[in-house]
Amino acid sequence: MLRSRLWEPSGIGRSPGALVVVGATALLLYGTLRVLWPAVGSPAGSATALLGLIAVLAWGKGIRGSAPLWLLLLSIAVQVLSWGLGYFHHPQWVADNPEVDRLAKLFIFIGVAWWLGGSSRNTLLVWGLAVLGYLVASFAAGGLEEWRKGLEGVRTGFGIRNKQHGSMLFGVALLGLVIFARRIMMNDTRWVPWRCIGWGLALGICVVGIAIGQTRAVWLALAVSFPVAVLIVLLWAINRGMGRRMLRSVIGGVVAGLVLITLGSVFFGGTLSERLETESGVIAEVLQGDLESVPYSSVGIRIHTWVAASDWIAERPLVGWGGEGRGLVIDHTPWLPDEVKERFGHLHNFFLEVWVAYGVLGLGVIAALALWIGRGTWLAWRAGVLPNDMALFGASFFVYWMIVNQFESYNSFWTGVYVHNIVVGGLVTHIWRWQLDTGQRVFSWPRRRGV
Repeated sequence: MLRSRLWEPSGIGRSPGALVVVGATALLLYGTLRVLWPAVGSPAGSATALLGLIAVLAWGKGIRGSAPLWLLLLSIAVQVLSWGLGYFHHPQWVADNPEVDRLAKLFIFIGVAWWLGGSSRNTLLVWGLAVLGYLVASFAAGGLEEWRKGLEGVRTGFGIRNKQHGSMLFGVALLGLVIFARRIMMNDTRWVPWRCIGWGLALGICVVGIAIGQTRAVWLALAVSFPVAVLIVLLWAINRGMGRRMLRSVIGGVVAGLVLITLGSVFFGGTLSERLETESGVIAEVLQGDLESVPYSSVGIRIHTWVAASDWIAERPLVGWGGEGRGLVIDHTPWLPDEVKERFGHLHNFFLEVWVAYGVLGLGVIAALALWIGRGTWLAWRAGVLPNDMALFGASFFVYWMIVNQFESYNSFWTGVYVHNIVVGGLVTHIWRWQLDTGQRVFSWPRRRGV
């Protein structure tokens, strides 16, 4: 078994020792190398998911009947149903098989959560290695040339799929670095100099990466999620009678943030303002409701494809068009220009893509999962199972993730699937531990009296 100094024993179920070594090692490789070295990280992710699911079913007494397992089955059923009905309605547009991985891959977190074993230390280790792996990958994948071009004002993607995905990963990393700053830089009550230097360096890389990545959705998501985090901290402090003391820390954090924004405007002001102003006319036309006049710019393409998607959704709102739905919208909407059809095969909105593909039933599965995780996180935190900063990160990440997936289908691509499963797995492992410690469920129907 892995040495307990590195990896805490599981608190949610016991698997055979050899399987624990293989599963935990696969998870560590997945977390660290999925972006940095995909040839190793990708199969490690598959091993994490498969072995973890088997272990949950075999040894997960008390958790194998929890919502994530049932929602996984339901997601498969919804995809098969949509495919089957589509086979009778539009067989020429239906894939050869139901392609159940489209939604099922969002449940890799089941394996992640199992191998984390309900441990905060294990979770933070995997999250930290994921950030470290990505920071190294941002230099290794695209090379220093990408950074040089970015610093000169050229939008860059750091060699990670496309320009939006690299920025999204930097945004998640920045959110974590800020929220876990105290935990990273301090040992009990003492500041550790080398940790402070490492944290500052990582923070600087993320801030610059977000600036030169020039992804407006990431800027918007961070501009909303950070204030949400501050508001949550203040409400928590006021509720505990610590408002005045916590206010000083919050003010210090806000001032530090304003300093970073000021420095960013000094060094990247021209690039940032140009990027923000580019689509201002398009947004004004959208707000006026004149959608037909919207040009096919970056924002305009999204607007037009979303309008096209709404027409397809209206025709089959309950079960959708199957796994190929997003491609059907692009390829078979007659009024979309050929250039758009040649360049794009998705809708730049994950939730619309699910709706087009699997209808309200598919959206219902995603909504049910989010609701279960949200309430479970709250309950695990209130019981003291989930630490304060991890709960705060979970809430802030939810806001961030909801926003960025409105403007790019991150959860439809490997980058988003990776982030989703690593983060959600860390939350779910604590929810499972809370369930086992308390004997309670996240949602439970009240028992009828006299029965």
